Order: sequence, then C-alpha cells, then structure tokens
Amino acid sequence: MRSINRTGLVSGTGLIIAALTATLAALIFPIWSYADRAGTGLDTLNAQSVSTQFGPLSALDREFITKVRLAGLWELPAGQQAEERGTTQAVKTAGAHLVEGHTFLDARVRNVAARLGLELPNQPNAQQRGWLATLDAAHGTDYDQKFANILRRAHGKVFSVVAQVRANTRNSLVRDLADDANTTVLDHIKVLEATGYVDFDALAQDAATASPPPLTASPAPPGPTASPDSPVPVTPSGTYPLPPAASRPKS
Repeated sequence: MRSINRTGLVSGTGLIIAALTATLAALIFPIWSYADRAGTGLDTLNAQSVSTQFGPLSALDREFITKVRLAGLWELPAGQQAEERGTTQAVKTAGAHLVEGHTFLDARVRNVAARLGLELPNQPNAQQRGWLATLDAAHGTDYDQKFANILRRAHGKVFSVVAQVRANTRNSLVRDLADDANTTVLDHIKVLEATGYVDFDALAQDAATASPPPLTASPAPPGPTASPDSPVPVTPSGTYPLPPAASRPKS
C-alpha cells in the first residue's frame, strides 16, 4: 500500500513538472520564434532592401518614388486644366499650386531615380487616367466640385504614405525627397480645401470604409553603384505632357 502511494505521488509530481515545463515553453516560444524566424517583418525588410551609397533602399522606398512620379503625371495636367476651366479664383489658384508643386517634385524624383538607378513610369495608371477622364467631361461648378474632391482625396492618401516613408527610410535621398513631398502635398491639401468645395463628410466615410490600397509596382532593385550617372529625364507621355522643371516652390 505504501509503495502504491509513493508511485502515485511520483506520478502526480511528474505531471505537475510537465505542466510547468509546457507553460514555460509556451511563454518563451513567441520570443524566439517570431524575432528571428524567416518571414517576419524584419526578414522581409532585409530581403527586399538593397545597399546604395545613400543608405539601404527598401521596397517601400521604391514604391514611394514611383508614387511621386505617378502623382506628377496626372495631377500636373489636372492643375493646368483647373487654371483654364475653374470658375472661381480659388480653383484657379489651386490649379496653379498643383502645376508649380508637381513640376518641382517631378524634377526632384527624376533626379533621385537616376542617382539610384531606378526606372520610372511614363504615364498615369488606369485609375489616374479615369480621374482625368472624369475631369475632362465636367464643366462649370460641377468641374470645380469634382476637381477639388478628386484631388483632395488623392492627396490625403498620399500624405500618409509620405509620413510613413519619412519616419522609417534609411536612405538619405529618399528622406530628402519625402521632406519635399510632405511640404508640397500639405500645401496642395490646403489650397484645395480653400476652394470651399471639399466634402469632408465624404472624405471621412471614404477613409472609414476603404480597403487597404494595392501596392504600386515599384522599380526593380538597383545594384550598388560607386558613381551614379547624371540624371536623365524620362520623356513624359504625349497625352499628358509635363512642363519643364521648375525651382523649389516659394514658401
């Protein structure tokens, strides 16, 4: 009888030890399994980043460069159109700001892309061409409203991307470009809102119901270069021509 009790005691103690060991393992598991395991955010960042003389260039950095170029390819001609079609001085002023700001940013992004060895898109994407078509078909006050709201919604989405890139990039060229983009986009947001046509309720509802935007196809990673070639401006689309590069917008 005594031996049976001893066996039961040993078995019970073993179960308790096993349970404590399992609990400890469960607590420790997340620490090592997610910090160093392949497929985590850090591994993805390292795998998709390439070395340049200006610092590591991530996939998000390349996507941002592409977005800046795409923005100029449709927002600049939209600004030119607003200068001509706007029925109020505020809309015409917003158009002028878009022209000046994106002329400046396009020159900047072409310079950065050339120094990093990245190719850039040469025409707006399908969604952006659709926005331009919508503006082409509008006239009068309807044009003013569509211009202010389409452009304000687009700038609001870009603004959050600029902030993310500026906060996290390790590349000095991208960091400087993000500074310029932040200043320019904020200016455009303000002048678009100053038209008096922006529907803020619609913007809030759009933000609350929108699904995550698809990733923009970024340029292929460049190889390290000791001495980047001089910037060579790409030829803009004949449908949406770009004016010559301008200096930094006046503050």
